Amino acid sequence: MFTGIVAAVGNITQVTPLTNESDSGLRLVIDAGPLSMQDVALGDSIAINGACMTVVSKTDQQFCVDISRESLRLTSGLDQTGPVNLEKALTLADRLGGHLVSGHVDGLGTVIKFVQVNESWELVISAPPNLAKYLAYKGSIVVNGVSLTVNAVTDFADHCEFSMNLIPHTLQVTTLKHLKSGARVNLEIDLIARYVERMMSVQ
Repeated sequence: MFTGIVAAVGNITQVTPLTNESDSGLRLVIDAGPLSMQDVALGDSIAINGACMTVVSKTDQQFCVDISRESLRLTSGLDQTGPVNLEKALTLADRLGGHLVSGHVDGLGTVIKFVQVNESWELVISAPPNLAKYLAYKGSIVVNGVSLTVNAVTDFADHCEFSMNLIPHTLQVTTLKHLKSGARVNLEIDLIARYVERMMSVQ
């Protein structure tokens, strides 16, 4: 479990196929940046842009994860070098500063608009229709591993659009500042909304 509060911005420095097959998964080498690796053990979970991954090797400054082709198909930004949001798995002694996050990406969204409005920034994302019922005014959503609050939701026939307000601090400590119109982002719906929908659907 995670909280959606990014602990550090790291950097994917190397992407290597796991096999010679065309559908091979990838091994990622990630520079952990300011994220301390002292308490990280092999087999521990770290969320990378909101996707929960298992540490398969580590040093004091970096760690490696193996990512399957299926996971690559369902996520964005994990098949190339560049900055990524990092968060270690939640412990029972940690503060729950964001909301309960599983690290399982539910779908890909597309940035429609990202503009400055006074001192903050408005981020508008298009989500696939199967996620629309989980998005609500003042509800929680995870975008590339960052816990955010939904300000508005508009439904269309083939998709929905939702907007969020990002304060300068969020942009400073995450990779969201690099988003541009048309960018693909990893989305995870609120865990509680998922269970409520399931309970209401079972008679």
